[in-house]
Amino acid sequence: MYKAITRDIEVTVEPFYLEEQSNPEENRYVWGYRITIANDSDITVQLRARYWKITDGNGHMEEVRGPGVIGEQPILNPGDSFQYSSGCPLTTTSGVMVGRYTMQTDSGVRFDIEIPAFSLDLPDQLRTLN
Repeated sequence: MYKAITRDIEVTVEPFYLEEQSNPEENRYVWGYRITIANDSDITVQLRARYWKITDGNGHMEEVRGPGVIGEQPILNPGDSFQYSSGCPLTTTSGVMVGRYTMQTDSGVRFDIEIPAFSLDLPDQLRTLN
């Protein structure tokens, strides 16, 4: 589990390998990740945008930007949390993801919160097979 806290908003990430969606013979390795955003601050915020930097095992980097997450722009009141799952395909057996969310307060102020860097690695029992 990976964790980052920015302005009393905690982002935790739990990555996992999706063997059933992967095809090593075709250099396709797919990971899922579960993210929880917990608003431990005393203000209401809305997740407006996301930014990801994804680097594969060969050092190839891709950037992804867009509104919200999984088609949503959740509003988090103080004490609320929001959880979602998504995925990332790579052509290598490992990689790293890091990013940020752009949040907005009720008064329209925008600020970024950190998504912690997390690694995408094959489970030990599969590493020897590839």
